[in-house]
Amino acid sequence: MRIAGIVLIVVGILMFVFNGFNYQTEKRVADIGPVKIDKTENHSIGWPVYAGGIAVIAGIVVLVAGKGKD
Repeated sequence: MRIAGIVLIVVGILMFVFNGFNYQTEKRVADIGPVKIDKTENHSIGWPVYAGGIAVIAGIVVLVAGKGKD
């Protein structure tokens, strides 16, 4: 349980620092003989700031609950 709590705290802090991330995909639009046309699409994934706080609080709760069982 201790590792899960630490992981939740670290993930929560990272969620505060990084509000999301972006990635790109390439999509083939046309393929006509020797001519190939590709399109690059940008995608972004974001999460609300309070989600990081919830993860940190959950990690602290898991750490405190796990100490009673040791």
